[in-house]
Amino acid sequence: MASMRKNVCNGALFLIVLLGACGKQEPPPPPKPAVAVAFPLQRTITDWDDYVGRFEAVQDVQIVPRVSGTIQRVLFREGLEVRQGQTLFVIDQAPYQAALAQARAEVARGEAVLANSQSELARAKALLAGHAISTEEYESKLATLRSATAALAGARAQAQARALDLGYTVVRAPITGRVSDKKVAVGDYVSAGQTLLTRVVSVNPIWFSFDGAESFYLKYIRQAQQGQRESSRYAPNPVDIQLADETGYRWHGRMVFVDNAIDPQSGTIRAHAEVPNPDGFLVPGMFGRARLLGSGSYRAVLIPDEAVLTDQTRKTVFVVGADGKAASRNVETGPLVEGLRVVKSGIGVKDRVVMDGLTQLQPGTPVNARLTKLTPRAANTAPASTPLKTPAPAEATTR
Repeated sequence: MASMRKNVCNGALFLIVLLGACGKQEPPPPPKPAVAVAFPLQRTITDWDDYVGRFEAVQDVQIVPRVSGTIQRVLFREGLEVRQGQTLFVIDQAPYQAALAQARAEVARGEAVLANSQSELARAKALLAGHAISTEEYESKLATLRSATAALAGARAQAQARALDLGYTVVRAPITGRVSDKKVAVGDYVSAGQTLLTRVVSVNPIWFSFDGAESFYLKYIRQAQQGQRESSRYAPNPVDIQLADETGYRWHGRMVFVDNAIDPQSGTIRAHAEVPNPDGFLVPGMFGRARLLGSGSYRAVLIPDEAVLTDQTRKTVFVVGADGKAASRNVETGPLVEGLRVVKSGIGVKDRVVMDGLTQLQPGTPVNARLTKLTPRAANTAPASTPLKTPAPAEATTR
């Protein structure tokens, strides 16, 4: 009986030891994460930088009278187009007609005096040859002739000035453009060089003016030095413009001006493009958003935006290598193109880029990769936001 009890105890002890040993076995490894991977798309990229600006008239003329007087007639319709040389205002001409008549009378008197002086000089010359008068008397007649000639020239100049004044009583449009409202009415007295009569602005072509950050200006200069993109100071680089109520870039122009200095207060430089405006739809002061050619053409790859991880200033993507493990790659990104993010460096077209499940990955993690096909997500016209700190492009196109 004691022997039996001892055997039972030993068996129970063995079972406890066996169960303890089984409890210390390693758990099975977790399954490999399943991720979708795809090869990046490759495109030839042209960057476009984004700007905000307003339209300005190429010619903007404040019309003031060149003579003083009373307005007699207003001969234009406010707000419409006028042609160069078209009559806009007529100032009372009577005082200037009288002044011109008086000046012409002085010319006639001067011509008579000159003719008389010429006759007297001719007689004096004949008498001098016969020694009938002295040389001093002859020289006096010659001096009188010279004075008469000068007086006639002065009278003619005065007559020409009075004729100009009379002509200035008719105020004409100095340029072809759109006229503003009249600032004076019939009967108002206007002062030469002071009273504003109206304003005329040209409408075709029109300028689109904007300010560019110093960082963009430096980028363009570097590109020009490297032969990647000509400076807009010398080359008519293309500009596309979108109005406030438009979704596409309907208006197209060319760069014609970059200022010679950067504003130290704002850190920007002024520039403008020339835009055709044959129907006068665009008017000065109108707001617009423009994209300016921002680079030469270069090859790059496209991947979905969500495949890029951002850690402060560093951007990374995961790729799956030949060993079936995830690896992290630092990348340099660009704008959105066709709904995908441009990657300028860090990965190539033969890398299998992880599309999803990024939060469960670490460098060296084995994965079950499922190959998918990457396709464009949008047309190649969608605008993108403007960068704030770095001169990276705001938009790009492919070809």
